[in-house]
Amino acid sequence: MIHEALARGAAVRVVFLTYGDANELSFALYRRRPVIAPHAVLEMGERRHGEAVAAGRALGLEPGQLVFLGYPDFGTLAIWKAHWRDRAPLKSLLTRVTAVPYASAFRPGAPYKGESILRDLSAILRDFRPTVVFVSHPADHNVDHRALYLFTRVALWDLPGEAQPALRPFLVHHPGWPSRKGLHETDTLDPPAAMAASIDWQRVPFPADARAAKLTALGAYQSQMRYSGDFLRSFVRTNELFGDFPRVALRPGAGDGLRSSAEGSARPDQLTDEERARFVGVEWRSVRLADGALVVTLRLSRPLGEAVGASLYLFGWRADRPFARMPKLRVELGAFAHGVFDQDRALRRETVGVEREAREIRVRVPLDALGRPERVLTSGGTSFLEVPLGSLAWRVVELPAPRARRAGRRGSSR
Repeated sequence: MIHEALARGAAVRVVFLTYGDANELSFALYRRRPVIAPHAVLEMGERRHGEAVAAGRALGLEPGQLVFLGYPDFGTLAIWKAHWRDRAPLKSLLTRVTAVPYASAFRPGAPYKGESILRDLSAILRDFRPTVVFVSHPADHNVDHRALYLFTRVALWDLPGEAQPALRPFLVHHPGWPSRKGLHETDTLDPPAAMAASIDWQRVPFPADARAAKLTALGAYQSQMRYSGDFLRSFVRTNELFGDFPRVALRPGAGDGLRSSAEGSARPDQLTDEERARFVGVEWRSVRLADGALVVTLRLSRPLGEAVGASLYLFGWRADRPFARMPKLRVELGAFAHGVFDQDRALRRETVGVEREAREIRVRVPLDALGRPERVLTSGGTSFLEVPLGSLAWRVVELPAPRARRAGRRGSSR
């Protein structure tokens, strides 16, 4: 798309959320086996920065058209979930810092907080005023890719009338996808089977000269091509693929406004024998509005067992209140009990209601506990001792705004 836009004389800006300094070690970190010193990680970030500049140059981009925010690789979804307002900045597991450490970044020294990322994205959107934004997908299994979608969504909601571009999410990481790895230039890029029917996918033709340009640009990422070259080359096909989940608008008494199947599970080769034996997946979820509460139902592949839990996230947004000040609820569900948290602060269990059947769990969350939102960003999944098993993509649910609420501009979230 960059190649096509430049050929037509369009203005292009590329924004990198991180410097990619975690590289291929992300899964090792989940296993708590860090093996690289902080200075080496920062050196990898600088190398990845140089590779990105070279890739951009191969497509015809000048370095000034690239913006690097410098937030922690493999850490931005954790910032999204629990580092807002009075919470401390995230401390990167790899670099051991709590603020952007790169001098070439958009805002060196920016703390690893949710408000910081929103501030940077909002400033870039205000300055550039794009007509279309291509962004990573909410069902992507790379945590930073999911985070960038979420922060971008909120940044655009916060700028009504200033920047309302079309949003074109694209998928990169999904278990077993694409099915054929390596360079197959005459193949089409089709969506994962689990998501083929839930999204109205847009296939944009990808001519031969653009495929050649993409291969050249990918070749600039030497640090990644060395260990995942076949995977990266599998995206050089006859088309690009874009699509987002449809808008979900709930109304009282209208029944389930969202019923979606799970968007993926951990790959068997990434699980130990014990984890495979304990596996519990999320088969589907539904959401409805009833008696001043959001009711979310999770259907599991089998009942939760020892050390296997399910998580449910519900983050509210409203036009007249900074997103940083809105509740960010996490409901942790065990085999027999549950806990409720706002970021990492424990709330009373009675904040939400939980009903259980053998393989089905219903969670009733009062809208007051969510800050009376107009929109809710929600996700969920299962895990065994913090190792992810099944996952649900982040979805946007729209709620009716109370009549008494005055439409107005929100103050600063900083």
